Amino acid sequence: MAKEEYGDVKFFGSGGSPYARRVQIALKLNGVKYQHFEEDIRNKSELLLKYNPIHKKVPVLVHNDKPIAESLVILEYIDETWKTHPLLPLNPYHRALARFWSRFIDDKVLPAIQEAAWTVEVKKREKAIEEAIEGLRYLEKELNGKFFGGETIGMVDIAAAFIAFWLPLMEEAVGLKLLTHDKFPKLHKWSQEFCSHPVVRENLPPPSRLLGFFKARYASITASK
Repeated sequence: MAKEEYGDVKFFGSGGSPYARRVQIALKLNGVKYQHFEEDIRNKSELLLKYNPIHKKVPVLVHNDKPIAESLVILEYIDETWKTHPLLPLNPYHRALARFWSRFIDDKVLPAIQEAAWTVEVKKREKAIEEAIEGLRYLEKELNGKFFGGETIGMVDIAAAFIAFWLPLMEEAVGLKLLTHDKFPKLHKWSQEFCSHPVVRENLPPPSRLLGFFKARYASITASK
């Protein structure tokens, strides 16, 4: 690909953010060179606020000085701009399905997992666990290959990166058991395949640091109960 097709690419992210890591994985899969700006979410830079004045958060991709915010939107932009590693299928129906499942993960599955992990009130936590398991069941049924994208990593796989990498560490930190091999054999195998992919593995945060963060957060929550 010619240099002018890449243009000037900047990426604003934060090391532990699963949403920012989505973008990094997609960029790396497509061989896109970019300038990385690491953001402190407690002390956001003026550049980040300039490029994302509405949500004021990462990730933000800036291509030729044009900012794009929100991880799923950025993934689609990457898919349409760089063609080395397609993230969405060519078939319009299958593309629509990939968008649906990616949004399902963000709107239904991840909020339920977060609620199950960080809620100490018993009834609310039990309800959140039920909702998280229900969401994972739908994904288990949808997964019919090595990856959601077939034999190669696609948009749904990247959207589900939290489930593959962040969730097991969160489970260890707070004592949850959601993504087990017995309950979800296909998802469990997929998570291992996904995290062991060279590009994915190189673009995930250090697990020990993330586990420490989760343990500290849970201790703080339970101490303030």
